[in-house]
Amino acid sequence: MAKIDLSKLQRVKELKNINPAKLFNIRFSKADKMKLRRLGLGILIFLVGLILYKAIKKTIWVGLPFLIIAYIILSIDVVFKMIREIKKKNFFSECLLMIIASLGAFVVGEYPEAAAVMILYQIGEMLEDIAVDRSERSIAELMDIRPDVAYIQRGELQAVHPSQVSVGERIVVRPGERIPLDGEVTIGESYVDTSAITGEPTPRHVVPGSEVLSGFINNDGVITIKVTKPFAESTATRVIEMVKEAGERKAPAEQFITKFSRYYTPAVIALALIIAVVPSIILKAWKAWVYRGLICLVIACPCAIVISVPLAFFAGLGVASRNGILIKGSNYLEALNNVGTVVFDKTGTLTKGVFGVTQVSATNDYSESQLLTLAAYAECQSNHPIAKSIMDLYYKNGGRHIDRERITDYKEIPGHGLSVVAGGHLILAGNAKLMRAAKISITESTAPGTRVYIAADGKLVGYIIIDDEIRDDARETVLALHDLGVVHTAMLTGDNASAAANVARNVGIEKYYAELLPEDKVEKLEEVMNSSEENGGIVAFVGDGINDAPVLARADIGIAMGGIGSDAAVEAADVVLMEDNPSKVADAIAIASDTKMIVKENIIGSLVVKLLLFLLGLIGIAGMWFAVFADVGVMILAVVNSMRLLKK
Repeated sequence: MAKIDLSKLQRVKELKNINPAKLFNIRFSKADKMKLRRLGLGILIFLVGLILYKAIKKTIWVGLPFLIIAYIILSIDVVFKMIREIKKKNFFSECLLMIIASLGAFVVGEYPEAAAVMILYQIGEMLEDIAVDRSERSIAELMDIRPDVAYIQRGELQAVHPSQVSVGERIVVRPGERIPLDGEVTIGESYVDTSAITGEPTPRHVVPGSEVLSGFINNDGVITIKVTKPFAESTATRVIEMVKEAGERKAPAEQFITKFSRYYTPAVIALALIIAVVPSIILKAWKAWVYRGLICLVIACPCAIVISVPLAFFAGLGVASRNGILIKGSNYLEALNNVGTVVFDKTGTLTKGVFGVTQVSATNDYSESQLLTLAAYAECQSNHPIAKSIMDLYYKNGGRHIDRERITDYKEIPGHGLSVVAGGHLILAGNAKLMRAAKISITESTAPGTRVYIAADGKLVGYIIIDDEIRDDARETVLALHDLGVVHTAMLTGDNASAAANVARNVGIEKYYAELLPEDKVEKLEEVMNSSEENGGIVAFVGDGINDAPVLARADIGIAMGGIGSDAAVEAADVVLMEDNPSKVADAIAIASDTKMIVKENIIGSLVVKLLLFLLGLIGIAGMWFAVFADVGVMILAVVNSMRLLKK
């Protein structure tokens, strides 16, 4: 006797218990299940009626009651849906078209086809619901980045909801868990998966002192995190809110389709009525032409366009968010297709914002040590990267701890620099504009980089040159933008002309505007926008700092780079790049281009196919069965085409 393979037997038992819905990744609500049961019952009764109707042709009344019962079962929810639409003052919905078409088929004696219209329409609705549900869940899964539990150290480890954790408290995140709140690593080290937030697949190494964001996944070791933002202001919460709000802002194409359907549907009903009535009066063949009018009515149903166009934009927003690009509405997604000019901020956008001192030049009998000491007193209270680089060099060269009590008057002068009084001496640290305003004579250096002039008591002490490293993908971004159809690129910066020219030359930017105050940036952007209007296209501005907020708000499309950057910049922007990579600007435009292409394919393809089928129905080649199959088929193809974006 052959030995039984128990593993195979178990596999057979598993296969028998497989739920087909799970096999195809379909989830049904209670309402969906009731609808499926009703559809199944309606189809069963219809088949019985159809067999009796065809088998006993001389006595059609034998099968007709079954067909009527099947029709009532299948159409009852369509009727209720039509009534709900009418209450919303939508008098010409697709439900109305189907009711008219099916009742009309009864009137002309095509009883099986009347019920068949409802069967095929209901099947199409079910397939549409499945497609939309899958696309919505695909987006929802991308946004499922906020865990419901945080393990907090309160004596012993406690599991609480992240909203119950206060700023300053410490949470523990174990391997495989998602980080629930923004914070700073205090104990442990690990590699974290940042892809849900930034779209970057490469894990990031974090150690004590590293900043981590909610939504990151801890891959390796146990880490303790000091919370720096409350739950409501955490990165994951902000991302989810932005994506939710994005769905409420419709693109012009979506608005057009909504208006189009309001006029298209009554026009189709009127045309079908003309096809049914006029030839019937002239040719005295009312049954044949009423039937053709009903066929044309079904074929011309606009559901394929009305459903697929918003779905395409929805999918485009989802794909962008999966890649760390938050677009705050499908209106901005569509507008990205028309960008003709991209204007960049320099520091922190095209450059890394990581400064290093390249030259220290003392004048007027001052030593470099004295220059650095005076500069340190001026910059010690500033958070600017330039100030940090000066302080780093000061301490590296053996500088003593700065006694901040000696500093009595600290002033930041936007677009110029700093003014402090330390030990009774007035110290100025800033650009050439600051020196000229203080009537201090300077000789400007031509060396590349940002120059910080230092003056004490009205006398120039010297200058420090600081250079910033260009981002690795900056040049690649500019080339990619030109390939995508962006005609012009420009750069605005408060830095000196020499540093601006160096970055523009290395990156490949056509025009640059240097030594600009924050208000000057807005003025220059408006000049660029005016010239862009003459050349066609709209202007996008890419920036990251708090000084960029007014420019981001003024641009046709404001793009804030770095989701962890300035809150003011993120709020003012229309597009937020969660990673500090300018190349994502090109990615955003590419996604917008793909979305626009699919929307065009859906609109043009649906209209062309429907027009051809309409003509076939008009000349009597296409019957009611064919018409409904065609309408449902076009709708499914359009929806599936929209869902292709999710695979990008």
